[in-house]
Amino acid sequence: MIRSLILAGALALSATLAHADEPIVGRWKTMAGDTAVIASCGGSYCITLKTGKFAGRNIGRLAGTDGTYNGEITDPANNKTYSGSGIISGSTLRMKGCVMSVLCKSQTWTRL
Repeated sequence: MIRSLILAGALALSATLAHADEPIVGRWKTMAGDTAVIASCGGSYCITLKTGKFAGRNIGRLAGTDGTYNGEITDPANNKTYSGSGIISGSTLRMKGCVMSVLCKSQTWTRL
């Protein structure tokens, strides 16, 4: 029993440490209330909606480190792709999408 608890604790700690260098990786609640999953993919991070009307749709790809990421974000409602960015602050992720760096919209997501 004790051996199992120690093993479970070690696994939980190693999973936490593995994502320490990738703070964007994980499950996020969008402003619409949907769940988005951000995972490593080909040297960057892919954003996929897991719940809601557009579940299963890939809505972005960002690259970066240290809590600052840049790339592309797709609005699933109109399927248009914009220049995007994400900045992590604690348990929040501020997502921003822009057209020609002038017209921008942003959302704040929370970590689940």
